[in-house]
Amino acid sequence: MKLTNFINGNWQDSEGADYTPVVNPANGEQLSEVRLSTEEDVNLAVEAAVKAQKKWALVPAPKRADYLYEIGRIMKEKKEHLAQVLTKEMGKVIEEGRGEVQEGIDMAFYMAGEGRRLFGETTPSELADKFAMSVRSPIGVVGLITPWNFPVAIATWKSFPAIVAGNAFIWKPATETPMMAYEMAKIFEEAGLPPGVANVVFGSGSQVGTAMIEHPDVKVISFTGSTETGSKVAELGGRHLKKVSLEMGGKNAVIVMEDADLPLAVEGILWSAFGTAGQRCTACSRVIVHKDVKEDLEKMLLEQMEKLTIGDGLDETVKIGPVINKNALEKIHSYIKIGQDEGATLLTGGEILSEGMLAKGSYYAPTLFTNVKPNMRIAQEEIFGPVVSLIEVGSLEEAIEVNNGVKFGLSSSIYSNDVNKVFRAQRDLDTGIVYINAGTTGAEIHLPFGGTKGTGNGHRDSGVAALDVYTEWKSIYIDYSGKLQRAQIDTE
Repeated sequence: MKLTNFINGNWQDSEGADYTPVVNPANGEQLSEVRLSTEEDVNLAVEAAVKAQKKWALVPAPKRADYLYEIGRIMKEKKEHLAQVLTKEMGKVIEEGRGEVQEGIDMAFYMAGEGRRLFGETTPSELADKFAMSVRSPIGVVGLITPWNFPVAIATWKSFPAIVAGNAFIWKPATETPMMAYEMAKIFEEAGLPPGVANVVFGSGSQVGTAMIEHPDVKVISFTGSTETGSKVAELGGRHLKKVSLEMGGKNAVIVMEDADLPLAVEGILWSAFGTAGQRCTACSRVIVHKDVKEDLEKMLLEQMEKLTIGDGLDETVKIGPVINKNALEKIHSYIKIGQDEGATLLTGGEILSEGMLAKGSYYAPTLFTNVKPNMRIAQEEIFGPVVSLIEVGSLEEAIEVNNGVKFGLSSSIYSNDVNKVFRAQRDLDTGIVYINAGTTGAEIHLPFGGTKGTGNGHRDSGVAALDVYTEWKSIYIDYSGKLQRAQIDTE
């Protein structure tokens, strides 16, 4: 199957001549091919979006919401099919695939509800016979650039608030996982979304992404991906005075205090570190553990890691699927030598798995380092794979200092049964998301998603906060006094 762009409600081929294969990372089989589009394709999509958005902005927001309700209904109806496609092209295990599709369904219904809110404010005027209020207004055409690790969920975080707020969008999915975007475009079509409101253009970041950012009619860019690429997006977008929303990397930690429920902590660490084969921006890659329980925690982790099943995510018994491709394998493996050279102790894992059926895919062994110092590269840099570092500390204050001593600030977690420690931690951990007695993953769609420092630039996906990315505030003053009234002057 060859995937084509979805522009102005039509399926149309690209001007580009090159295709790239879409490969199942579990077994190396080619699933489809996707055209690498050009700047001309982006221009066509933006032209359609500009025209459609002018009409779409005039549709009452509750009516716009009705389309999201229908999109959510269709996604729910096709949930298993979507999950199967997701697992085949991305590799995550099927229960995670179902969970991700459910997240998209939840976002559809949640943002549809905002169609009857989109609240502004009314406020007293300082002058007599004058009314003051603020309202949200759509921005216009927005550009969405999404990653391969959550090819449905993240796209819905961005596209659904854009839709309900009255914008049109151009979506550039990752070239590794275009099939989910193809499936979603078919759902947009089935739901009857007006032509041009939703457009999908396949291709590389250097071609399609850059063209979107530089196009004068694209007013907003929402990007999720690496910090390195996000910095380039911010630089280029700033040059063109775009509103740019960035959600980037993480180096997330689970803090385990001496009074923690250790079995519960182990469960949370395993899920956070090895779910999606560690390929989550919220994945736990550091465990900051109190010296009094370090030995016990280490032993328990090793025991449970031995029980993890690895293989094709379509197998219901498998707990860890492949990483996305061979390049990812090589990057992950390079950090093993880095850690050992720095003096960390490799307890288990640290190898590419290539026996039997695993040889056909891209599998990496769940890996655990101990005796890791906070300033080591494996404790500072995002590896984006199933690699965890144990860091010993002697107090809560030291644990918080270690947690905060990285350039990222996405997610953090603390296991403790002491309410005083918990409240200090939730106050002092400098991440956008904090979990108490849970791992570093598991965000829900009705709260803001994003982080501090090198993780983001102040905007948020998900929750009501997402609407701030896709709307402008308009302040309105209505003077019915019949005379000129000058604010701050005629108030004395």
